[in-house]
Amino acid sequence: MKLAIIRSCAITAMAIALSTFAAGGEKMKIRSSAFQEGGNIPSKFTCDGANANPPLHIEQVPAQAKSLALIVDDPDAPGGLFIHWLVWGIDPKTTEIAENGVPPNAVQGKNGFGKSGYGGPCPPSGTHRYYFRVYALDQTLNLSAGANRGELDGRMKGHIVGQAELMGRYSKQK
Repeated sequence: MKLAIIRSCAITAMAIALSTFAAGGEKMKIRSSAFQEGGNIPSKFTCDGANANPPLHIEQVPAQAKSLALIVDDPDAPGGLFIHWLVWGIDPKTTEIAENGVPPNAVQGKNGFGKSGYGGPCPPSGTHRYYFRVYALDQTLNLSAGANRGELDGRMKGHIVGQAELMGRYSKQK
């Protein structure tokens, strides 16, 4: 299972690189008012706090995008890549994802905690990196709620026309 997830993530990364080049290098942006790129994620957005997703702002979505997908993961987890949030079917005109909110009509997948929805940072030890990646897709995904990362990656393959990334760090409170 871990190998399948790693392979699927590698395929997605290659597709992103190729699609960004093919799209003329359009550069999407994702940021948060809660933390800066590479900064610390406030505990409010983790298992030590309200476990609510942070507010996110999306800019410069390619014109050919038909939908957006958001993946939040932790590559530093002891068991390998850990999924914190999967969301797809986001309207490409969406510029804000509210704190503790899901965009209208968006669909959520299963996270590493075995639940649909956002599961905030909760590292067992040390400081972990959390990547918030938004993908612009040239189609709307036909994927059921509760799907996993491998299924989402498979449906996105060959359809990514832009992407952006925001990384934050967190160390669990003692």
